[in-house]
Amino acid sequence: MSTNSFYCRYTKRWLDIAIAGGGLALASPVLLGLGALVRVLHGSPVVFRQVRTGKDGIPFRISKFRTMTDERDAHGALLPDSARLTSFGKFLRKSSLDELPELWNVLTGDMSLVGPRPLLHQYMEHYTPEQHRRHELRPGITGWAAVNGRNTTTWEQRFDLDLWYVNHVSFAVDLAILAKTVAIALSMKGVDPVGVDRMPEYRGTGESPGAPGSVSG
Repeated sequence: MSTNSFYCRYTKRWLDIAIAGGGLALASPVLLGLGALVRVLHGSPVVFRQVRTGKDGIPFRISKFRTMTDERDAHGALLPDSARLTSFGKFLRKSSLDELPELWNVLTGDMSLVGPRPLLHQYMEHYTPEQHRRHELRPGITGWAAVNGRNTTTWEQRFDLDLWYVNHVSFAVDLAILAKTVAIALSMKGVDPVGVDRMPEYRGTGESPGAPGSVSG
C-alpha cells in the first residue's frame, strides 16, 4: 500500500488520535503513579525530552519517563549510563512503560502509534537516499523493526525493516504490529543490544557495531 493511500493520509491519523486520546485517559492513574516514582527515584524532571527526526525530516522533541539519575563524579561529570540506570529504570525500559508519555507526541501529530522509530536528529547526515524514505511516514511508538528484534538487530537490519514497513503500510499490518507489541512488552525481551550496554551510535552504512553509543530508541 502506498504512503499516499487513503489509509495513510486520513484513516491512520484519526485512529492515532482516538487510541492515543483514549489511552491517555485510561492510563492517567498509571501515568501519575509512575511519574511520582520517577520523581522520587530519579529526580526532576520526571519526563526526559530529546530531539528526534519526524515525518519529512522535521525535528521534534520526544517525551519519555526518565530511567536514569543525574549522578556525577567528583569533578561534576555525569557518570556512565550503566551507573545511572536504576533497577526501576531497567524495569521501565524492559516493560516499555517509559514510552507511555509518547502518547502525547501522537496526539500533537509528531508521532503515530505505528511507524519507524524516531532516531536522533544528528543521524540525518548519515542516511542514504533509500534510508531517508523512513521519514515518509510519522515515526511510531512501535513499528515493524521494534517487533522484529527490537534493539538486538544491527542498524542495517533495522533500516531494512523500516523500509519494508514504508512499502507495505496498511491497517492490517498496523493491527498485527500493535498485537505483537503487547506480547513483546509483556515478555520484556529484546531491549538490550547484543554485546554492548546500549545501541551504538549510527555513523553510516558499514559502521562498526561496537561504536560508542547514545540513548537508544
